[in-house]
Amino acid sequence: MEEKKVFRFRTNADVNELQGVLDFVNECMQNTDCPPKTMMHINVAVEEIFINIANYAYSDKMGEVFIEVEIANETKTIIITFIDSGIKFNPLAKPEPDVTLSAKERQIGGLGIFMTKKFMDEVSYEYRDNQNVFTMKKIYKTAF
Repeated sequence: MEEKKVFRFRTNADVNELQGVLDFVNECMQNTDCPPKTMMHINVAVEEIFINIANYAYSDKMGEVFIEVEIANETKTIIITFIDSGIKFNPLAKPEPDVTLSAKERQIGGLGIFMTKKFMDEVSYEYRDNQNVFTMKKIYKTAF
């Protein structure tokens, strides 16, 4: 049975906490052989999801975000889960933006979740126990 390492982090849903969130995720990944490009893609996805929670989950009040990172070195899998108690919202339910249109013709919004879906191997959302639970998974190939 494969050994998995699980790391947990709780922070305010505030855009000013983004660097702390990224530092936490990168610290979790530091003892893996995940290639730098893949780490960059994971960072973009983490930033997109966290910023959306920080900007929209709690309206005008302050709330928290719980982040769990699960690392399985043998299967080269990283699973990151975001949990918040904010407004119920499934970002995966929004239609994908038409990326064939020019930036001027495109509607605002949706590009971040589109990029997250492209960069990660799996993404899922569920509303459980009055909480938004967004999970994303990346299976990476060794850099060498």
